[in-house]
Amino acid sequence: MRVPTSPVDAHDRLWLERVRPPDWVNPAPAKRYNLVVVGGGTAGLVCAAGAAGLGARVALVERGLLGGDCLNTGCVPSKSLLASARAAAIAGAERGQPAADFGAAMERMRRIRAEIAAHDSAARFRDLGVDVFLGEARFVARDAVAVEGARLRFARAVIATGARPAVPGIPGLSEAGYLTSESVFDLTALPRRLAVVGGGPIGCELAQAFVRFGSRVVVVEREERLLPSEDPDVGEAIRSALSADGVELALGATLARVERTPAGSRLVLDEPAGRRSVEADAILIAAGRTPNVEGLGLDAAGIDLDGHGRIRADDRLRTTNRRVYVAGDVVGGRQFTHLADAHARIVVRNALFPGRAKASALTVPECTFTDPEVARVGHTLASAAAAGLGTRDFVQHFDAVDRARLEGEEGGFARVLIEEGSDAIVGATIVGRHAGELIALVALAIESGAGLGDLASIVWPYPTRAQVLGAVADQYQRSRLTPRNRRYLARWMAWRRR
Repeated sequence: MRVPTSPVDAHDRLWLERVRPPDWVNPAPAKRYNLVVVGGGTAGLVCAAGAAGLGARVALVERGLLGGDCLNTGCVPSKSLLASARAAAIAGAERGQPAADFGAAMERMRRIRAEIAAHDSAARFRDLGVDVFLGEARFVARDAVAVEGARLRFARAVIATGARPAVPGIPGLSEAGYLTSESVFDLTALPRRLAVVGGGPIGCELAQAFVRFGSRVVVVEREERLLPSEDPDVGEAIRSALSADGVELALGATLARVERTPAGSRLVLDEPAGRRSVEADAILIAAGRTPNVEGLGLDAAGIDLDGHGRIRADDRLRTTNRRVYVAGDVVGGRQFTHLADAHARIVVRNALFPGRAKASALTVPECTFTDPEVARVGHTLASAAAAGLGTRDFVQHFDAVDRARLEGEEGGFARVLIEEGSDAIVGATIVGRHAGELIALVALAIESGAGLGDLASIVWPYPTRAQVLGAVADQYQRSRLTPRNRRYLARWMAWRRR
């Protein structure tokens, strides 16, 4: 992650003083550490704080900004911006005209980021007993890391260097210039025309935010639908929401090249209907992420990469050097702050104790923070079929839930998948406001072994959105009334009338 050199305002200066103090002096290294943590994002910080809290001698090394993507360029700034954009959309609808101040929203984001940065600051971790080193870390032996001329020897280490935005090799893109999910939060003025390349979670979230502030936004996605990793009806729900907000969608489109123009940039698209051009003042690349593994000296530590350029690790998050573990986005696959946190807890358990915790045992919900939100845990319909699982699904739409109707929510649904022949929950998807809050209830059910039938026994408070899950569970209960069961009940009730 790059280190900004020109703070915008006092909020930025406070932020950087906390996560990259300009006058920081690295400590003298200990003779040997229980744990050396390479990378100061969520995974690294949780590892460092957890291990130090257990009495371990810990060193933390960060080359960029403490806090990683989540604090600096991910969850914190993006969710602040999305909240401001939604408030602007509501105010604009009430007034019948746009009511957005992008500059004020970005200033609010910088203020909140600076406040939250105190939790991830170098000073806080120093006070927790962690030796904080700012600089480039490089393995120089199977049990040693070098940073800024110091040699840090360790019994165990963890690589938590995160990931960065992947930038496709599109002709003319570098010459025209572009934003990523990191640099977009440096903006202080709203682009009049924004092209978003990528229709996944990041692209959809930011496209909706910018169109609500008043940008003319087009999303370019090579698949035929948005959120391709979700089921088709989920992608359709978000397509409808973004279209209603005014986002132009170029689906099934390939970006052939980019050309600089006197007024900005021209994107040349190959679409199913033919070739066309789109004009933009700014281009946002949201086409995935790639792990940060370069320059770490992995060969010196005996750490191998797999065929996809990721660090090879087992289910306990151990690399091919049994002294060294991995955690967080650098692992590859799904990349979420809460998963990085969970990885860190596994590493602390397995690295410092005779632990056997496995990453595959985690129940990990995920959420896309569009409006409506998309939240999921476990399988989709498509992934369950691909895995050969026999499933049944039960769906309840929010327009039948009183709380959603009272708040004017017309769309969205909850779907729960159970294993054929039982009520064991193998997946769930929720599309609607606050879906991310609701999905945690299903994750808890999966983790605790509760079946869908068990959810029917809960007394759900009225009126709440959570009742959608009770309604799904009631559907399952009704499905158990087979014709044979109905005949038996009819005979029973007839006997009771005697």
